[in-house]
Amino acid sequence: MAGTTGKGHDMIGRITARRGKAVRGLALLAGLGLLAACEEGQMPGFLQARDAAPAEDGAVTRAGGTVERDIEAPEIFQASEAGLWDGRPSLGGVWVAHPDVKDPERVIIRNEQNGQFVIGALFRREREAPGPRFQVSSDAAAALGMLAGAPANLNVVALRREEVAPEPASDPVEPAESAALPAPSDISEGPIDPVAATAAAALDAPEATPSAAPAPAPTPAAAPAAPPRPASALEKPFIQIGIFSVEQNARNTATAMRQAGMVPTVKQQSSSGKTFWRVLVGPAQSKSELSTLLKKIKGTGFTDAYAVTN
Repeated sequence: MAGTTGKGHDMIGRITARRGKAVRGLALLAGLGLLAACEEGQMPGFLQARDAAPAEDGAVTRAGGTVERDIEAPEIFQASEAGLWDGRPSLGGVWVAHPDVKDPERVIIRNEQNGQFVIGALFRREREAPGPRFQVSSDAAAALGMLAGAPANLNVVALRREEVAPEPASDPVEPAESAALPAPSDISEGPIDPVAATAAAALDAPEATPSAAPAPAPTPAAAPAAPPRPASALEKPFIQIGIFSVEQNARNTATAMRQAGMVPTVKQQSSSGKTFWRVLVGPAQSKSELSTLLKKIKGTGFTDAYAVTN
């Protein structure tokens, strides 16, 4: 009878231990599930809040300290009319064309029907066609939420880049002495004056000889600076292939230019809270080189390419 009772206690102990392990395992799984739920809850916000979010005013700080901002220039071009995308794919990224344009411009294009806007290029529309006078590229239509064959009211305004000197930093305000100094406290007497003890220890210490001072470490030689890239004498030495609202489209265009034997540059910029990518080739060192380069680019199909400053 005693042996049977002992076995029963052993069995109950083993069952209790197993239950304890099971409970701890369930608690661990519950904790992991809660952590995963928290991470999933934070993921949409993480995807929306990009690390390299552009500034709302499109400001860019240069190395010299000046700040460049895009400002609207309606005196250069402004029009509010209907625009149409005919449904065909187009090259050159985000652009619109209008018959009243003289020179290519960088513009902000707003869809007044849904509030969406994008930064793009403005070209002259050579041929008059029935319907809306604004011709819209496929990339611009996608960014503006336009459907093929469905006109939309567009507002297009030219942009200009202006340089603004940074505001001088204000002098720091020094705190008042009364606020900086702590309230006096009672001084208790001690057997040894700390200042006197320190002075006596300094007198008893042996004088340091000049030979004991460590020699200064040799200053490493500065690496030679890379030679600066020669500046072009042309006012507009670069050729802009296009402005893109999707980075991959800009990268694909740059690859096409590279395969054609040119050296493209993809520049990321922002304006009015929108990020866009420009594909440039250059700089050309002479007018003949610029003309040859432009002819070669247009031969690859980018007929709307034009010369720009940078």
